[in-house]
Amino acid sequence: MGDLLGFVLSGLVSGALYALLATGLVLSYSASGLFNFAHGATAYLCALGYYELHSGFGWPAVPAALLLVVVVAPATGWALDRAMFRKLAKAGETAQIVATIGLLVALPAAGLWAVELLRDAGVPVQPAENQFGLPGVGPSPAKSWQLMDGVGVDSDQLITWITTAVVALGLWVLLRHTTLGLRLRAAVDNRSLTELRGISADRLSSIAWMLSSALAGLAGVLATPLLGLSAHDYTLFLFVSATAAVLGRFASVPLAFAGGLALGVLQNLAAGYASFADRITGFRTAVPFFLLFAGLLLMARRQRAAGTAAADVTTPDYLAGASWARRWGPWAAAAALLAVAFYTVTTPFWSGLLAQGLAISLVFVSFTLVTGLGAMVSLAQATFVTGAALVAGLLMSHGWPFVAAAVVGTCVAAVLGALVALPALRLGGRSLALATLALAFLADQVLFQLGWLRNGDAGWSIPRPVLGPVDLADDRAMGVALIVVLSVVVAALSALRGSATGRAILAVRSAPAAAMASGVSVVRTKLVLFALSAGLAGFGGVMYASYNTRITATDFTALTGLVWLAVVVAAGLRRPQFAVVAGLVFAIVPHLFQTYVTDSAHLPVILFGLAGLALANDPDGYCAAVSVRLRRRRAEGAARIERIVQGPPSDTPDRPLAPAPASSRPPALELRGVHAGYDGAAVLHGVDLTVRPGEILALLGPNGAGKSTLCRVAAGILAPAHGSVLTHGRDGTREGPVRRSRDGILLAPEGRGIFPALTIEENLTLYLPGRTARGQVYERFPQLAARRGVLAGSLSGGEQQMLALAPLLQRPPKVLIADEPSLGLAPRVVDEVFAVLTELRAAGTALLLVEEKAAEVLGLADTVAYLSAGRVSWCGPRAEVETDRLTEAYLGIAAPAGTGPGGRTDVDVDGEVAGRDR
Repeated sequence: MGDLLGFVLSGLVSGALYALLATGLVLSYSASGLFNFAHGATAYLCALGYYELHSGFGWPAVPAALLLVVVVAPATGWALDRAMFRKLAKAGETAQIVATIGLLVALPAAGLWAVELLRDAGVPVQPAENQFGLPGVGPSPAKSWQLMDGVGVDSDQLITWITTAVVALGLWVLLRHTTLGLRLRAAVDNRSLTELRGISADRLSSIAWMLSSALAGLAGVLATPLLGLSAHDYTLFLFVSATAAVLGRFASVPLAFAGGLALGVLQNLAAGYASFADRITGFRTAVPFFLLFAGLLLMARRQRAAGTAAADVTTPDYLAGASWARRWGPWAAAAALLAVAFYTVTTPFWSGLLAQGLAISLVFVSFTLVTGLGAMVSLAQATFVTGAALVAGLLMSHGWPFVAAAVVGTCVAAVLGALVALPALRLGGRSLALATLALAFLADQVLFQLGWLRNGDAGWSIPRPVLGPVDLADDRAMGVALIVVLSVVVAALSALRGSATGRAILAVRSAPAAAMASGVSVVRTKLVLFALSAGLAGFGGVMYASYNTRITATDFTALTGLVWLAVVVAAGLRRPQFAVVAGLVFAIVPHLFQTYVTDSAHLPVILFGLAGLALANDPDGYCAAVSVRLRRRRAEGAARIERIVQGPPSDTPDRPLAPAPASSRPPALELRGVHAGYDGAAVLHGVDLTVRPGEILALLGPNGAGKSTLCRVAAGILAPAHGSVLTHGRDGTREGPVRRSRDGILLAPEGRGIFPALTIEENLTLYLPGRTARGQVYERFPQLAARRGVLAGSLSGGEQQMLALAPLLQRPPKVLIADEPSLGLAPRVVDEVFAVLTELRAAGTALLLVEEKAAEVLGLADTVAYLSAGRVSWCGPRAEVETDRLTEAYLGIAAPAGTGPGGRTDVDVDGEVAGRDR
């Protein structure tokens, strides 16, 4: 019993730290959609700062800890959100993953470099790197208490438990009993709808990142006695805590917190009672990664299978169809010049450095294959490199020739890649990245600990081969041979992209369901691609180990693969040539900085990390950005010339507009000459529209006419390319949805404008903070009052729509833009919805109503506008609506004979359209 209690208590210490980190991960992910791989680096940075303030500058422990946790860590989170995370939220998932990995690399190096600079300046700082046995926040040395025979606790453990309990209580109060917490949960549920309700999602995101960083800083300070100052250990601690975040499904703070505590206890119990694991080296330390992988697979079963591993779209190739000379000429010339340089101008030192860069380039090209072409983020490439090199070294130690050993090592890496991919391919994006990383840690902890494979700490000797008359022991010959090999590999990958197999891969990446319907096996295609990438990484690993003439099990750890990925993606994944550039930069830049800038090893690491951060501005990498920006400048110049020659675009519609009804009331919402679209594709072409207070303007038109786009422009979600949007006579063209909502312009989006994960009461509270106003809503809609504690997502479609519209009766907006409010509702509910809209009109609200039910809406509208192909082709009073125009719009045929004179439709008091079957 004493042993069990001891394991549980000590497990709760690490579990509390896991819980703090996991909670921060969930908060930041929920607010921004980013999984922060650098969360552990923030914890390490605060631990480093605490150590230097307390042990170096002599600050008292508690003030030093409070400064870091309450001020420095939140300020870091706020700054990173403003400078980086907001932009990354709009980038592809590959860029998001790699940018935060870049931050993971850069932050610890930046902290250590700062300590070096302070020490050189004579400041009394302490040696910082890999220090252990450090004091905690409590007494030093820590006080101990014996609870029972063999079971004791110390002051550091007690402080960790108490602090974690207080934080858990504070988070519960914040999220469940404060307005800020309610808004944070609303932003998690539906970020865009939060902004449509006048709540700044960016501000909430900043608050979430500040809280997340504060929790990371707290975990870092509390973990100082346990982890010391090892950046590697803090990173491992983060990925263990990611298991708890997975248990919380990246959304539930309580589940993540409880999962962290349980994980710490389970890890200790496995270490204490799993006697069968004594025969498996590294099993006990690998338990959290088993759980992480299993949790990801379980989460994938509960969700729909991901079609691709990342949400990135294929980047257009601007050189597709160009001549060979334009497409390949510069690269071929560069390869030839480099080969000649090996035997003419390079010194032995530079020959070796360039050969090293070319060797690592083979590994880097494998990222182009799996991530650039297949959009699958693999964080296990270093595992394939180590596995292939160890197998090749093992075989060569038994007398195998280099070529045969390299082939077998490459095949082993390909098989290992298939084994990694087979269970993980159903995952997508961050889940696939975390799964491959978990398997990479498992390989480090278990597979590469096998004595017959690793050969102890000495590893295996891999001499450079002699190929006929060519002895690759000469760095020059090695470099030229690698240029030839890389040329063949790059040409093969380019040929693959343009082949039928490459087109199948792109189809699987972009639209897996459509690819499957076309007879393409999605699983087999992904599996083959992953295995090919692993084999290529393995071959590169053999060549790189051959350059170094030795391989050990610790040369390329899982974390090394993270750095590699950051370097490659920063250069660009679009084309394999960019990976070669990345390899040369990776080899050369550290030497240049060491020779000409500083002898610190930290600055090059910082720069490589910052290269990953640059993806927030250039998601395709700096190599691709050069050609993209040149092309963009040429396109902008051509567009300016065309506008000068042709003049401004014509806003004249196909038919003349009927004059709008005269009114003395000033417009509540006015669109003037609005042009808008998406990614350069125009949707609206010079739209003019006016909505006045107390008026319902019904916007009719076929699917694809641009009605929803017009609503998005009016609500401030989409900025127009040309034209202006006036609200109450004031130009609000450049205002976003938050400012537009606060100005009284409210959008009821297509579907249901509710927060499904919040209760009815909480949904109403977001719009009606006053209890009295909510009580009046419940009096009007008793079906909502009876279920006020029920989650809104469990309501029927009609109840959800009434929940979205009901609070507007208590606080009518100045303008309501209703996009398909009756979509998917029963006729009785539709009548209730239209009754609410009529009440809002009577309250003076201006309504822009988009509807497919033309007959019903014509009985409600004051003014009708018809939108066709992005233009308002007719606008006028309801009584002048022409049946032939409506018939042609919705059915694509001319009006039947027998319509009234002039094609005019008579509308009776009940809203029935004469001559039209409802």
